[in-house]
Amino acid sequence: MLWAAAAVVTLGFLIALEIAARHYGMPGPIVAQAQEVIIAPKSGFLLYASMALMMVVLTWKERLIAAGAAIGIDLIFLLVRWATDTKVTEGHPFGNGALWVILGCAVIAVTRRTGQERALLLKGVGLGLLLVTGRKTGDAWLLITSKARPTVLDQYVATADHALGNPSWLVGRIVTATGSIGAHFLDAVYTQLPVAAVAVTVYQLRKVAVERRFPGHHLVRTFLVIGLLGPAIYMIFPVVGPIFAYGADGGHWALANLWPDTPPPIGTPHHMTFDEITPRNCMPSLHTAWATAIFIHSRKGPRILQFAGAFWLVATLGATLGFGYHYGADIIAGVVFTLTIEAALRSLDRGWDRSGIQLVAYGTAVFAAFLVSYRYLPVEMAEHPWVFGPLLILATASVIYGYVRTTRLWEPKAAPAQQPEPQPELV
Repeated sequence: MLWAAAAVVTLGFLIALEIAARHYGMPGPIVAQAQEVIIAPKSGFLLYASMALMMVVLTWKERLIAAGAAIGIDLIFLLVRWATDTKVTEGHPFGNGALWVILGCAVIAVTRRTGQERALLLKGVGLGLLLVTGRKTGDAWLLITSKARPTVLDQYVATADHALGNPSWLVGRIVTATGSIGAHFLDAVYTQLPVAAVAVTVYQLRKVAVERRFPGHHLVRTFLVIGLLGPAIYMIFPVVGPIFAYGADGGHWALANLWPDTPPPIGTPHHMTFDEITPRNCMPSLHTAWATAIFIHSRKGPRILQFAGAFWLVATLGATLGFGYHYGADIIAGVVFTLTIEAALRSLDRGWDRSGIQLVAYGTAVFAAFLVSYRYLPVEMAEHPWVFGPLLILATASVIYGYVRTTRLWEPKAAPAQQPEPQPELV
């Protein structure tokens, strides 16, 4: 019943987004995903990663059959495009096969499976489709933010960012100095974040095929909640980012062409009008939020997965700041945002208690304090960086410390090894 209710709510949400996107003259998430059954997908890697996520419920034999079918279907699509001289100008020439396999498994679950096996396969299909649909949903949300919020608050955040030393300008100059090699490397990390999430999730769900059930909490849950709540903050606190508000990418809408060479001067911030194309997707930084979630969930994996989680977090921070997509204020807000959501989901799984309620309430209060201070105290923050800078860092560190300390108490204690009782010896 819970999964059925979640499916109904998700479908209703997607239909609402489809209607909203259509209102602005663009296809919504449902139509955009349905088109990829035939046309070249925007990200073939994401579709294959989604298929890998779905295959956690399959046996090894079924996985090999599914992977072979996906590759075979993609080869047929390539031959048809070659025969009809159809050029792939956007996206990837592969990935349709993975989507066909996911949809085929849904048909098999309904027509050939019953009872618990049907429910398990449908859950696997649902996880795979949620990943790809989440990407389309995010695209629709970004469109809506650009249309529904004509003014942005970049001047407020840029002024407040003086308290943190304008990290976007600093990292931006470092990335620029590395040339095209560093930029391409960070771009690959930045754009393939869902693939990293799938790698961690597949490890977490590796026993599903044997145990025939999902664990109570895993990375996908955190990812979905971050993606659901984050755009709502975009609507409340619309920000486009330094490369648009203070850089060449903003065109004539930019306040000045300062990024990344010259930090903006301290002045009285105002709302500024911006175009209806650029997403207002900075506050908080959801790429930082998702990378933080990957880091958290990779801690219980093997050492190579732990290194990968730490690498992805550091590289994502470098990309978000170095490409001018985010201010430092967005980054710390994204970290607090993720830890609060993760604490709430873990509390929901294990049962709410005093420690869980306190942690979630504290994280929510710190996040709200960040937004309020960025909006109403930016000048004071910029003029007294040695006061407000440490306060912002300490507030973020306190949430991190509270999360680590509380979740360690939630971990099951290992039973002490029993010592064998001394046995009498024969004399």
